Order: sequence, then structure tokens, then C-alpha cells
Amino acid sequence: MGNKPGGGPVPLEAPLALLPERVAHLNRRYRHHSATSVLERAVTDPQVGRITLVSSFGAESVVLLHLVSVIDRSLPVLFIDTQMLFPETLAYQAEVAAKLGLSNLQLIRANTDDLGLEDPDGTLHQRNTDACCDLRKTRPLERALSGYDAWITGRKRFQAGTRAALDFFEEDGAHRIKVNPLAHWAPQDIQDYMTNNRLPRHPLVAKGYPSIGCAPCTSPVKPGEDPRAGRWRNSAKEECGIHFVNGKMVRGPLSQGETA
Repeated sequence: MGNKPGGGPVPLEAPLALLPERVAHLNRRYRHHSATSVLERAVTDPQVGRITLVSSFGAESVVLLHLVSVIDRSLPVLFIDTQMLFPETLAYQAEVAAKLGLSNLQLIRANTDDLGLEDPDGTLHQRNTDACCDLRKTRPLERALSGYDAWITGRKRFQAGTRAALDFFEEDGAHRIKVNPLAHWAPQDIQDYMTNNRLPRHPLVAKGYPSIGCAPCTSPVKPGEDPRAGRWRNSAKEECGIHFVNGKMVRGPLSQGETA
């Protein structure tokens, strides 16, 4: 069953057997829809199933959070606290959740035993950023998503070259769908939406942080630099790992014969 604003089930359509078939069907069905329409349909369409929003409460997160709050404030929202976030992000998360009336916010953290074994002194990020992201983001999120058929992200095509072909719906492994309602939005669309809806801004944006992750791995961005230049600066790393499948970037439907 899919979700329905207000908590009730929606009638099932004839199920599509395979995940690639479902993703292709959804992208065809909603290709010309707006972000609001894609999001509204995603939380009710039985071809999507049980769904949650994953939010970093970063520089642009409030747009998607606001859209969700208008549709269904009780939709589960997963917030990954890596325990290395800026204090400003934690304060902003509390402010936004209260302002928007999000009633089902779930805090996700790494397993305490895993932290003790793999990063007892909190310096793993200095030696291996990929391992740190895996420990503090990827694995905790995967555990949290185990009860869902789909999850909503705020990814957009303009954010990185690796996202240039981003679709509204993607395969995420063999059994789950990733939904990107803002895939086609431009930077100005984001700013206009925030302004028109009088949404609070992350306090670090005004200090030169247009893209915000963990404090040790995020630095201010100079005028003219790519907005994500401050993420893992001086390295080839562009993604934290939660948007990879078996070590590969997921850009869209998997090609025939490629396994998840």
C-alpha cells in the first residue's frame, strides 16, 4: 500500500513486477509534472510504496521540507546526525522542524559499537573520508531505510556533474526507489521559493557555505567557485556515499544486464 495524506491507505493498482519496470513507468508517468505534483504523487502512488524523506537540513533542505509539510506533516523524515555536524545545523534542524510542524522526525546515528571499533578517537575522517562517511552516514541510513520501499532526496541536476542526468525516480539497489522531486530546479528556483514562502535560511549560508556537510569536511566557498567546492576540498570526492550502489554512482535507471 502507498501512503495517503492523513494516514489512510490508497487503492492498489496492478503491481509492476520488477523495480526497473516500476522506475521507468514512474518516470514516463510523471515526466512533465511539477516538483509539487511529483512529490504529492510519490507519497500516494502504490507503485512507489512506503516512503520517507531523508534530509540533511542543509543550505537548501528547507524547500523540500516545506513542500512535504504542505502535503503531509506526518510523513517520516530521517535526519542523519553524524555527530560531526556544525552546531548551527543542529540548531537549524530544531528551528525548521518546529516552524513547519514536522511531527515524525527520526534521528539517525551510527551504531555505538561500530563507532567504538572503527573511530574511537573521532579522527577517521582525517585518514579515510570514504570510510568515515560509510560509518556515520551510509550504514546508519541503510538500516533506517530497511522498512521503506522509497525515499525522497533533495538532489538536483545543477549540483554536480555526476547529477546532470538525474531523473525524478531512480533505482536504489534491487528493492528500493529514490525520488528526486527537485531534480529539474535551477538555483534561482530554490532562492525564489525560499523568499516567496519566507523560509528560514541556514545561518552558515551567509558565512560562505552554500553546501553544508560535516564540520571537519566542509569549508567556505570563494566567489566564483562551484557551490560544492567546499565539500571535501582538495580531493576528488564529490559524494558522501549514500547515493552509490555497490560502489557506483546511481545516475538513473540501470542499463540492461547491470546488477544493483
